[in-house]
Amino acid sequence: MSRPTIALFGASGTMGFQAFQELWRRRERFNLTILALPEDQHSGIFDPYLRCAGAPRLRGRGVAQGNGLKIVWGDATRYEDVAETIRGAERVLNAMAYISPMADYNPEQAQRVNVEAVAHILRAIQNEPGGAERIAYIHTGSVAQTGNRPPGIHMGRIGDPLKPAVFDYYALTKIEGERLVLESPLRYWVSLRMTFILPTRFKELLGLFDPILYHLPLDACMENITDRDAGFGLANCAEIPLQSDFWRRVYNMGGGVAMRTTAYQFLSMVYDLFGLRLEACTERNWFATRNFHMQYFEDSPLLNEYLHHQRDSLNDFQEAIRESMPRPLQTVRRLALRWPFIRQVIERVLYRWQRRIVERHPNSPLYWVKSGNLWRIRAFYKSLEDFHAIPKWGEPLNATPLASYRRLDHGYPETQPHLSLTELQQAAAFRGGECLTERWEGDWYQPLAWRCAFGHEFSARPYTV
Repeated sequence: MSRPTIALFGASGTMGFQAFQELWRRRERFNLTILALPEDQHSGIFDPYLRCAGAPRLRGRGVAQGNGLKIVWGDATRYEDVAETIRGAERVLNAMAYISPMADYNPEQAQRVNVEAVAHILRAIQNEPGGAERIAYIHTGSVAQTGNRPPGIHMGRIGDPLKPAVFDYYALTKIEGERLVLESPLRYWVSLRMTFILPTRFKELLGLFDPILYHLPLDACMENITDRDAGFGLANCAEIPLQSDFWRRVYNMGGGVAMRTTAYQFLSMVYDLFGLRLEACTERNWFATRNFHMQYFEDSPLLNEYLHHQRDSLNDFQEAIRESMPRPLQTVRRLALRWPFIRQVIERVLYRWQRRIVERHPNSPLYWVKSGNLWRIRAFYKSLEDFHAIPKWGEPLNATPLASYRRLDHGYPETQPHLSLTELQQAAAFRGGECLTERWEGDWYQPLAWRCAFGHEFSARPYTV
């Protein structure tokens, strides 16, 4: 009996490479096809696997194929490369995304990768023999799709409004890409809305530094996930039976209760990994006070029932970073923890270096304040007066996880297995729009006619709306 083929997109990314490695460990059960950019050839990350599979190393575009492994060296924005990757596959896993802050700097590329490439994948699946009826597609969305969730509404679930943060083009593209999936004719699909993925290798964690860090309000609630848990969960999607009720649903993918924290606690923890103090290396008003994303997931245990991916805790993350930290930095950390004056010298140097960045970088909130960018100031601080009212470190900071929260109403009786047309119309009115359909048999995936609050008429499935 031949092994099924799994196609994986985004295999060189933080989560994608973890998923690739997990699928590789299961290669006795699967053949694996990935699409990778020719630029990834320079890093050599796939070279050991090519050698093991007996596949040739190539330079530039082409297809390298061996025992159980096929690498299409190409680009997901080219339909031909996508179709070659999906040819013969039974499952398609998409870990690919053009994320922030790169999406802030190059929104056109974000549109190409997060929307147009997804359209290519869906088209290629449908163009396979019987593809729409037999090939399962696993999509990855983002927590960014639901936008700012401050304390009080910091616990989210699927069905909450999609209201991306202002200026967050990445979130807009992820919403558009996910909608393509939900409205597609595929019989088997899911979308996993990923939370903040924590690298478990020091080098990759350090590579995350960017002024987008200061977009994060200190009181934001975060339910993170490690890259290895995210990759493990994505790989497990390849083994969910088609008969399962797992399919045709959207899920929040977080690390669970053991990965919940606040932005202030998380950043303090990261600085502590270096033996340093957040307060000594930054100013409190460098951080925006609103207009980002992150939340706890009320419903993340549901996905864990299927994928069993919630293994790591924040302590496990810290231990992984400490173990992968270069020896010289481990020595500096020990010195900083042992000798306060050494720590203070390092903190002063780091403070000055970061201050130059936050004052000069166009993606930094402090830069917007100093350059008088009122639109950005209003979005991220509410007003210039509110910015100046931010206290110094030492003043009380509401940055501890909150036990109480407001559960957002979805506008219909959620415990009922079926809704009437009247209830569907009421749900549309709850969202400020109208359901224009006059007859509905209760099928959540039947396209219906709608009108939004601004008068636009469109067709969509009730599940999507």
